[in-house]
Amino acid sequence: MENETDSHNRERQARARALWMKGHKTQLKGNVESAIRAYRASLEVAPTAEAHTYLGWAYSFQGQLRKAIDECLKAIDLDPAFGNPYNDIGAYLIEQDQWEEAIPWLEKANQAERYEPRHYPHFNLGRVYLHLGRTEEAVGEFRKALELSPDYTPAKQVLAQIQSRYN
Repeated sequence: MENETDSHNRERQARARALWMKGHKTQLKGNVESAIRAYRASLEVAPTAEAHTYLGWAYSFQGQLRKAIDECLKAIDLDPAFGNPYNDIGAYLIEQDQWEEAIPWLEKANQAERYEPRHYPHFNLGRVYLHLGRTEEAVGEFRKALELSPDYTPAKQVLAQIQSRYN
C-alpha cells in the first residue's frame, strides 16, 4: 500500500519532468529564454540531473559557459551515473580552447552508466585528439562514434578529411 508521501513525490517528479520536457521542446524551437524559465521551474518542483544539464545547455546558447558548467556540476552531484553533463562540460571546455582539460570529462561521459546518445563523447574526444595532433587516437574515437551511430555525418566527414590527407 502506497503512502501519501510516495504519491506526492511521484506527482512532483512527474510535474518536474513535464516542465523539463516543455523546456526542451521550447529550446529546440529556438526560444532559449522560455526554455530557461521552464528548466528553472522544473528545478523548483524537483531538482533533477536532466533539468540542470539542459539548463546548462540553454546557458551555453547564450555564451554563458561558466554558468553552463556550473549547472552540469550540479547535475553530476545529483546523479553521477548520468553521462550527458560530463560530455557537455567537455564540449564547453573545447569551446574555450581548453582542449586538454576536456579529456577527463569526455572519458567520464564514455564510461557513464546512463548516457544517450553515446556517440557524442567519442566524437568530441576525437576532435580533441585531432586538435592535439594525436591523429591515430582521433581516428579510433571517430570510428567508435560511427560504430554507435553509423549514420553520424560529422564523424564520417572528419574521417574522410583525415584519410584524404594521408592518401
